[in-house]
Amino acid sequence: MKSGARATWFLLRCGGWVVLPLWLAACSGEIAPAATETVAPAPLRLSVRGEGELKSAKATPLNVPGRNWAARQVEWMLPEGSAVKKGDLIARFSADQGKQELAQTLIDLQRNQLARAAKQGDLDTAQSKVAVDLAQVAVQLAIAERYASADLSTLARNEVLDAVQDRSFLTAKQDILQWQRGQSGVRGGAELAVLDAQRATFDIAAKARQSDLDALELRAPNDGVLMLASNWQGDKANVGATLRAGFDYGSLPDASAMELELSLPQIEAQGVRVGNAVEMFPVGRPQQKIVSKLSWVASAAKVRNQQSPVKYLSMKAPIPAEAIARYKLVPGQQLEARVVLLDAPRALSVANVAVDSDDGRDYVRVRDGAGFQRRAVKLGVRGPARSQVLSGLNEGEQVLLAEAGAIDAPTAKAEDAAKDAAEQDKNAAAKPQPARAVAR
Repeated sequence: MKSGARATWFLLRCGGWVVLPLWLAACSGEIAPAATETVAPAPLRLSVRGEGELKSAKATPLNVPGRNWAARQVEWMLPEGSAVKKGDLIARFSADQGKQELAQTLIDLQRNQLARAAKQGDLDTAQSKVAVDLAQVAVQLAIAERYASADLSTLARNEVLDAVQDRSFLTAKQDILQWQRGQSGVRGGAELAVLDAQRATFDIAAKARQSDLDALELRAPNDGVLMLASNWQGDKANVGATLRAGFDYGSLPDASAMELELSLPQIEAQGVRVGNAVEMFPVGRPQQKIVSKLSWVASAAKVRNQQSPVKYLSMKAPIPAEAIARYKLVPGQQLEARVVLLDAPRALSVANVAVDSDDGRDYVRVRDGAGFQRRAVKLGVRGPARSQVLSGLNEGEQVLLAEAGAIDAPTAKAEDAAKDAAEQDKNAAAKPQPARAVAR
C-alpha cells in the first residue's frame, strides 16, 4: 500500500466519520458558498451545564483548639463524612513546640524569682548600711551638741570650736544619709516593680501555654456529619499535618438544610441571574431529578486555584427537604446541574457565531439580494451557543454564519474516495478477529 493510501486508511480507522469531513475538505479544490441560517420562531431553551457540591446551609464551624496561633500536629482524626454525636472525639493533636515553649517560660519564671531575691537582698544590705551610718552619726551628733552647749569657762576654747564645727558637719551628714536611705528605697522599689512586671508577663504566658496544652482534643459540639475544610492550596487536614490554633478545621453541617454550590466558567455564565431554574441530579443517577432556583449569585467571578487563570462564577441553589429525605442526600455529594437561562415556547434566536459586537452594540449580517448587509439587533438572554433576539430580525430572513470560501466544498472525486474508504473500513470490521491468548 502506498504512503498516501496508508495515511488515508489510518485516518479513517482512527477517526471514522468524524474525520471524514475534514479529509473531504482537504481533498477539495472547490469553494463552498456562504453558510447562512434562516430566522424562524421556535421553542427556545438556553441553559448551561455544570457540576457542584452539596453543602449544608446551616453548618457549625470547627476550629483547631487553642489560641494565639499555636502550632498543632494531628495525631489522630476521624475520616471525612463520619457521622458523629455531641461530645464525640473528632481529632487529637500534639504540641511538642508548645511543651518546649512552656518549659522555657517556667525557666524564665525561676530566673525572675532568683533575680528578685538577689535584688531584694542588695536593697536590704544597702538600707542596713545606711541605717548603721545614721546611728553612728546620731551618737556623734549627740556628743557634739553636748559640747556645743557647754559653759565656755569650764572648757578650752579650741575644744568648744571643734565641737561646734562637728555639730554642723554631722547634721549635714545625717541629712545626706537620710536622703540616701529614701533614694535607695525608691530606686530599689522601682527595680523590684520591673521584676514583678516581668514575673506577671511570664506567669500569663505560662498559663496561656498550659491552656494550649490542655486543649489538644477537638470534640463535636452537636450531632452531624464531619466535613473537612480546605486551605488556600486545596489541601485538607490529615494525620501528621501541622495546623495553627484557631484556624478552620471543618464543619458539622445540618443534613436537613442543604444547598448546591455551583461554579460555572465566566464566559458561559454571562446570563445567569438569581431566580433562574436549576435542574440537578446526583452524579450517575439522572433519574433522581431535583428542581430548584438560584438563591444567590456572586457579584464577580474569580479563579479557583493558582494553576488555572480561568475565572468561575459561584452560585447557590437550595435543595428541597423532600428531595433530601427521598434520595438520602448527604453533604459533600456531587451533583450535575443545568441552569436554565431561558425557556420560551416561541422565540427568535440566532447562533452566537453570527453576532458581531462593536462599541457596546450587537450586529448580524443579513442577506440583501446577492450580498449581505450589516444590521444592528437587540439581544435578550445569551446562551453558550445561541442568543435570544428581541428586535432587529424578522421571520424568514437569512443570517450569515460563515463567509463564502471559509469552508472548502468536497468534489465528486473526493466523495467517491471517501465512500470507498468507508466501505473498506466496514468490511474490515466485519471480518472475524483471531483469538488471542490470555495470560493468567
